[in-house]
Amino acid sequence: MQTDKQGNALPGATPEAADLFIEALDEFNRYAGDPIAKIDAAIAAAPEFAMAHLLKGHLFATATEPDATKAAAAILADAQKLPLGDREASHAAALSHVVEGEWTKAALQLDRHLMTWPLDMVALQIGHLIDFFRANARDLRDRIARVLPLWPEDMHGRSFLLGMQAFGLEEAGDYEAAEASGRAAIALDAADCWAHHAVAHVMEMQGRAEDGIGWMIAREAHWADQSNFFQVHNWWHRALFHLDLEQNDEALKLYDERVRSEPSAIAVDLVDAAALLWRFELQGIDTGNRWADVADTWQAHADAKLYPFNDLHAVMAYLGAGRMSDAEDLLARAKQQEGADGETSQWWSTFGVPLLEGFIAFGKEDYTTTVDRLHPARYIANAYGGSHAQRDVIDWTLTEAALRGGMSDVATAMAHERLTQKPLSPVNRSFLART
Repeated sequence: MQTDKQGNALPGATPEAADLFIEALDEFNRYAGDPIAKIDAAIAAAPEFAMAHLLKGHLFATATEPDATKAAAAILADAQKLPLGDREASHAAALSHVVEGEWTKAALQLDRHLMTWPLDMVALQIGHLIDFFRANARDLRDRIARVLPLWPEDMHGRSFLLGMQAFGLEEAGDYEAAEASGRAAIALDAADCWAHHAVAHVMEMQGRAEDGIGWMIAREAHWADQSNFFQVHNWWHRALFHLDLEQNDEALKLYDERVRSEPSAIAVDLVDAAALLWRFELQGIDTGNRWADVADTWQAHADAKLYPFNDLHAVMAYLGAGRMSDAEDLLARAKQQEGADGETSQWWSTFGVPLLEGFIAFGKEDYTTTVDRLHPARYIANAYGGSHAQRDVIDWTLTEAALRGGMSDVATAMAHERLTQKPLSPVNRSFLART
């Protein structure tokens, strides 16, 4: 029987299909190349290769796009018709939970799965993404901690685990250990853009903007290749460093030439575009007509059902483009989720709706309502997705609303809070100066 590089059996695979599967998984770990094409080739070579079908389903399900989720459900249905061993059945169970919007059930399934199959790279990579999409810092850290001691130093893929560990440690606030792990991962595999991005997160959270710019420039050849489908997010990180230093022209140039140089319709790229443009707006930077194409493209993804984190960024785009009716329509549809069963419906009720209400109020210059909605939501918003760096846009908007609304007590408190975390940030210092 064929096996992967970690020794896991691959029932139904031919030697050709196994090689293609291994190559696809490596590309997925590096966020580079075209893993779907290789998985399709593996399935063509071995139609009953269940893990190839399941990996493809996982990839579509974690795209956080409505059409991709529907495709994942169809892939899962086909995979369930194949002979499934215990490992494959466990993967199918996790995939079914994601398709149904039960992200935590999927994470728990993969927690137990990895206690039985700790060398399963597919489960580790997908579990890590699921932990990220539900913003569970503890499992981002501990999923890797549970298995890393069981991975031999020379086992293929160990460097990817170090990169995942780096991001989990960063989100858990252990910045020194996170940076060390990220640098160790890169020393083993310079093309590991997730590990690179984890170190960038450390520098962002510590307010080391100059270090961050140097880090991005020095390693640009490793993460900025066109075949790297994580490169837009890394350009976003570099733009944030410039923005934090109030180097606004450079940040806007990066938006035009890198972040939105092509009209990507991928949800993760749209998140970066909307989040950066919104920060420009908060800084009073003229964004011209840049919002229009981002708002148009969000229409295919924002459904007020699948993933509230994405739809908040769609609302930013609608507001930036002056399309208040689209923003309010999305909010109205989101409110229909209140009281419904399922985890994502609960996400909408608990923090999705309040966040949309707060941002829409900001768009209407109703800064009192903005503060009333965003202040309580910020304490629980870390459960709805994204990273600390991405969710900072909530606090930034809250602080700016307090300033524009003349609520100097709130603005002063928020400015001091932000300066405690990043005391050298010119943006944070400007908040305090404006109070």
